[in-house]
Amino acid sequence: MTRTTDFLAPARLGRLALPNHLVMAPLTRNRAEADGTPTALMAGHYAQRASAGLIIAEGSTPNAVGQTYPDITAIHTDRHTAGWRQVTDAVRAAGGRMFLQLQHGGRVSHPATTGLTPVAPSPVPLPETIFTPGGHRPAAVPREMTAEDIRATIADFAAAARRAVEAGFEGVEVHSANGMLLHQFLADNTNRRTDAYGGSVQARVRFAAEVTEAVADAIGAMGVPPLERSREWGRVGIRISPGSTVNGVREDDTTGLYAALTDRLKELDLAYLHLVRSAPESAWYRRIRADWPGTLIGNPDLTDLTTAAVTRESARMLAAGADLVALGRPFLANPDLVARLRLGAPLNPVRERYLMYVGGADGYTDYPALDAQPSSDSMVALDGPRVA
Repeated sequence: MTRTTDFLAPARLGRLALPNHLVMAPLTRNRAEADGTPTALMAGHYAQRASAGLIIAEGSTPNAVGQTYPDITAIHTDRHTAGWRQVTDAVRAAGGRMFLQLQHGGRVSHPATTGLTPVAPSPVPLPETIFTPGGHRPAAVPREMTAEDIRATIADFAAAARRAVEAGFEGVEVHSANGMLLHQFLADNTNRRTDAYGGSVQARVRFAAEVTEAVADAIGAMGVPPLERSREWGRVGIRISPGSTVNGVREDDTTGLYAALTDRLKELDLAYLHLVRSAPESAWYRRIRADWPGTLIGNPDLTDLTTAAVTRESARMLAAGADLVALGRPFLANPDLVARLRLGAPLNPVRERYLMYVGGADGYTDYPALDAQPSSDSMVALDGPRVA
């Protein structure tokens, strides 16, 4: 099969026609109201970036105890659903398409933020401080989830997915990466259970698989009879980060762990599998690409945020077998990233890091778009990206 490296060419994701192969990765920005309701400012931010092939909106919690930090979004009340509806309406009016990431923080939470004791697969606290409304505090020891907690959380994810569709999203992404709750069940050092959800890799992948199965059952087939379902109808993706140590997780058996997980997931006709910071030359990336039958979203680990570097790494990701390319910081600082890459125009640099999470328009909706089209003698040919 011949694969394109032209990330500006049209693409497909199941039933969705995408104008290009570029995906805006989920980026937590702490601009929601205190109860997790999205705001008009957020609607403007996402609408500015509607030229992305697909936007995956930031992690949104499926229940109150799943909240990680102050002012992050949620999707478990009618008010949350209405808030997200104003976002999806704005993006759709600008010609865009959106999925919503469903994220439960597990032990990455604090009673000072939620008023609740965090829950996790085992009572192993985060090995660092955590930001709360009162500043950084030592992490709390989480409560080990009971069998009933597990069942209720799975149901909460499914309910959140239904709300996301009601709010106007095309689908949802289950967050099983970066040390959040589902990843805590996968990892050796955070999952010390001895029941059916801990121990062997088959047991440790069970929770992530059951959450994804429940979400797919809730929204994945859009009412299509089971015998007629196919990947064309998929509304559900999942994000994983093999080998990641973010938020203190550790996997001693990454290859076997993710082989077991993908074996369970590939029976679900998911819309996609999204790999975080996926190095195309890594053994686990090659193994997953060879084994995964559906759409794979790659996420290059960019250290150079220039036009040439983003162009080169996006094309390299497609050449290595990814079907779509997810970009985070380039979209953060460039609302018109697609146009800039098409024209070979310089990219805005990401501004001061503290502006990432402080709220307000600064460093959020005030990144400039291109002032005017460049003259013809400075334009890159529009029939494909330039690969440096």
